[in-house]
Amino acid sequence: MSARRTLEVALGTSGLDAQGRPLRAPLVAQGGQVVALEPAALAGAPEPELASDHMLINIGPQHPATHGVLRLVLELDGETVVRCIPHIGYLHCGFEKIGEYRQYNQIIPWTDREDYLNSPGNNVAFVLSAERLFGVGMTERCAVLRVMLMELSRIISHVVWLGTTAVDIGAFTPFLWLYQERETVYNLLEGWVGARLTTSATRVGGMAADLPDGWLEGLAAFLRGFPKTLDEAVRMLETNAIWAGRTVGLGAIGAAEAVNAGLSGPMLRASGVAYDVRKDFPYLDYETYDFDVPVGTTGDVYDRFLVRVEEMRQSVRILEQALRRLPGGPVNIADPRLILPPKHKATSEMESMIHHFKLVMEGPRPPAGECYVPVESPKGEKGYYLVSDGTSKPVRWRIRPPSFVNLSAIPRLVEGHLLSDVIAINASIDIVMGEIDR
Repeated sequence: MSARRTLEVALGTSGLDAQGRPLRAPLVAQGGQVVALEPAALAGAPEPELASDHMLINIGPQHPATHGVLRLVLELDGETVVRCIPHIGYLHCGFEKIGEYRQYNQIIPWTDREDYLNSPGNNVAFVLSAERLFGVGMTERCAVLRVMLMELSRIISHVVWLGTTAVDIGAFTPFLWLYQERETVYNLLEGWVGARLTTSATRVGGMAADLPDGWLEGLAAFLRGFPKTLDEAVRMLETNAIWAGRTVGLGAIGAAEAVNAGLSGPMLRASGVAYDVRKDFPYLDYETYDFDVPVGTTGDVYDRFLVRVEEMRQSVRILEQALRRLPGGPVNIADPRLILPPKHKATSEMESMIHHFKLVMEGPRPPAGECYVPVESPKGEKGYYLVSDGTSKPVRWRIRPPSFVNLSAIPRLVEGHLLSDVIAINASIDIVMGEIDR
């Protein structure tokens, strides 16, 4: 019998105990016999130096768990992230350049497609900037309706974030519960403007449509039921050891560093900075609404979770106040340079027909100038910068997207953490690639 066969036979007998289980002590061959070494015999043995090279891997640009066509090139030492390089150039829709060839109201459908989880909020933000450029205001009813749009948009954006982040970490049930509530909001939006995801709900100087009959009752019913569903989903997560283990202490960033990185929204407030555009630079009469700005303490993934959950509860408070104060009256300003005349007048009055023709064929013309208007979007400070030369199309349209600025901090957030933690940290930033690679 060969020496190799002798060793195999010896391993087969000496490597098992009387019950056929493998012996726990390591086996070595000595003088043709296989013997088991006791742990004490290995106590003084030096560990060999294990030479290892760093490894490069890609996360993305496929969609699952990257929340868009994001590619992260990771340099790993074992499973520890040594370096992270984000690549964002896989979408490039060219929204800003396209806007230079569109009339102001024609740009609104493009705002739907930036942060497509916040389409109504984008619609409102853009027309606020355009209206400042035109030097016009809005009716009291329009202002309250726009607040409703922005807070509903904040809720559905945070609902998507919470549901998909739970899936990323391994919990599926909250995703189903929360998406049922999101569907309720989409039904409300569809009943109002005829669209669900891409709403195009606003116009310069007003709204695409006024509320239909029964809509306010539907909103009130949602506001009664949604907090209960949210509480159930949060209770399932915040009392779960796996959720805590995958979120507490991960991707932490302090207040000073978050401000220096230009972070905003829940990313900044989770680090303890109570900056909210609705409070610090009020618009749409937000200064007259009673709501709190939640802040965190450590700026980790868990704090971002708590901040977004509380923001949804505060949005419910704002919507309840908006319901009580919604006035009657028109939703559009009385300015024929901006607002189309009623159809029956356009077909029966010469002056109305001329206004209709000029608005459709030429578009409204703001005075020459420039402006920037920021709002508090679900992801942070969202602003639109417009430059006019007095024609019906902007010379420049630039977007200040919070997802883009917040994502710039991801190398700082993930380096030093494990590969599996990158998914949770990336999810906590809450990005949409449509407003990053725009």
